[in-house]
Amino acid sequence: MSSLDPVLMSRILTAVTLFVHIVLATIGVGIPVMLALAEWRGIRTGDMHYTLLARRWARGYVITVAVGVVTGTAIGLQLSLLWPTFMRVAGKAIALPLFMETFAFFVEAIFLGIYLYTWDRFKSKYTHLLLLIPVAIGSSASAFFITSMNAFMNQPQGFEWVNGVFTNVNPFIAMMNPATPSKVAHVLASAYTTSAAALASIAAYSLLRGSKHVYFKKALKLTVISTFVFAIATITIGDFSGKFLAKFQPEKLAAMEWHFDTMTEAPLIYGGVLDENNDIKYALKIPYALSILAGNRPNTEVIGLNEFPEDERPPLMIHYFFDLKVTNGVLLVLIPLLYMFRRKLPGKKPYPKWLLIAILALGPSAMVAIWLGWFLAEIGRQPWIVRGYMKVAEAATTSPSVGWMLVLFILLYLVLTVSAVKVLSRLFRNKNAEEELKQLGWDEQGGRES
Repeated sequence: MSSLDPVLMSRILTAVTLFVHIVLATIGVGIPVMLALAEWRGIRTGDMHYTLLARRWARGYVITVAVGVVTGTAIGLQLSLLWPTFMRVAGKAIALPLFMETFAFFVEAIFLGIYLYTWDRFKSKYTHLLLLIPVAIGSSASAFFITSMNAFMNQPQGFEWVNGVFTNVNPFIAMMNPATPSKVAHVLASAYTTSAAALASIAAYSLLRGSKHVYFKKALKLTVISTFVFAIATITIGDFSGKFLAKFQPEKLAAMEWHFDTMTEAPLIYGGVLDENNDIKYALKIPYALSILAGNRPNTEVIGLNEFPEDERPPLMIHYFFDLKVTNGVLLVLIPLLYMFRRKLPGKKPYPKWLLIAILALGPSAMVAIWLGWFLAEIGRQPWIVRGYMKVAEAATTSPSVGWMLVLFILLYLVLTVSAVKVLSRLFRNKNAEEELKQLGWDEQGGRES
């Protein structure tokens, strides 16, 4: 493997690591919010079904956090091993968010441990619920700090560029760059959406298997409605992201939309193929939509890709990433909407099989949208690792051993994934919800048995 291009191998290994870690990171950010919703509803209504939801979700959450620590550590290790020039040049600018992310994780882990081991230990149930606040803040803060580092790579500021080196770095200004607000908001909202959708898929799966217990129906209602609310928020924030790109990264927006010539009244392109002359065929063109996305007005001027040197243009494949991401986003709104109006649909079944199958697909659909979003963000920044200052090829290691590292890390991720799936499966299979309700002395309606 010594003959393989170390830059290419470094990119593949980093991509594989992020592909695995982003699943765990997304769940790590979103599940605490769902835990809080379920436990709060259980306390407010006196319905212990929701409290049991929180108990069971928390057990699975611990497993994903543990595995996420390993993949997160791998990312930190790979930054130094695979991207030494980037770390040497930009290290001072990204040191603050990296340090603060570690601190935020410690806060989350400490209070999560207290939360798990203090069920039924307090006179006031709200005291236990309040322990989730630092857990949720810590997990969301971790996402904030890591995303702000990525935002810096897209919109660098807070330094002086002298002889190819960042000097006089102000890490706070670097962290609070123009890309941070929209990126962080989008990451958080999409994490909440994905976590709710994943839990909705689990509830739908239980109902499809024939479980008729009201516990699963309540779980479905809570998670599907949460998915709808968070998906609407994600789409709204995505609109702000489009406006950010139009102003600060017009080359990425142009590549996403195959927009080659600067113009007003620019259409939005969905689907299609490009021929050798960059003419678009078989696409759906929505008149004025790109100009409206960029500036809320049909006459907004949108900069075309031809304004940029060819060696600084993002790959045109990101157009498909964007289209598929938007498609999944629409499904994450449409399917919950069908659920909420299911009683007005044809048929007499309150939970028709076709609808449960659609809800089952929500979790995978949301996770695919997360992957597509990160592909869009990272590939759309190419050829830069720090936009305008350092290209990816300049930042990577020259070591010939990256190929072997790739093999070893892939084996590690396979072991971690298989182990996590087996542990989670056994955790819930050995004690199903109905048995646990009886053990806790709760009746069919979620109250104490007399």
